[in-house]
Amino acid sequence: METTSPKVPQLAPEQILRACDYVELVWREQGSEEEKAALAEFHADGPELARLIGEFGALLLADYLTAVPDEHADCESAYVAGQLVAVASRYLKRWCLASGAGAHTAWIAAGFLIECMQEVDQVGQYLDDIRGNVGAGFRSGSGLN
Repeated sequence: METTSPKVPQLAPEQILRACDYVELVWREQGSEEEKAALAEFHADGPELARLIGEFGALLLADYLTAVPDEHADCESAYVAGQLVAVASRYLKRWCLASGAGAHTAWIAAGFLIECMQEVDQVGQYLDDIRGNVGAGFRSGSGLN
């Protein structure tokens, strides 16, 4: 499974891992002092965090949540899924890149992505798969950036 797509701006491996860490923190957040401090550190980046989550969301939607098996690539349902992903990705990115977007936008966007992952499978499994693919990119030297 690829972690990039020609339609999605490419993220550096460390950006992908950072986005995974943020989404997982939002997903698991229970209100401990450590979690509050970690969230505050992420949220200090404001607009940059929102941009990162917007780009990561597009990647997640396109390459993980709607992966269509090759044998079904020509099916009408694959076309419809692709169109829905394109619209959702475009909207998410526009929203996250909008003037004034910051930590609050990143938090809500992460919540949207968590809801998408939970509808299909498990959040933790998707994040582990993404981290594994990024790790494979580091080892193989394929440069997933």
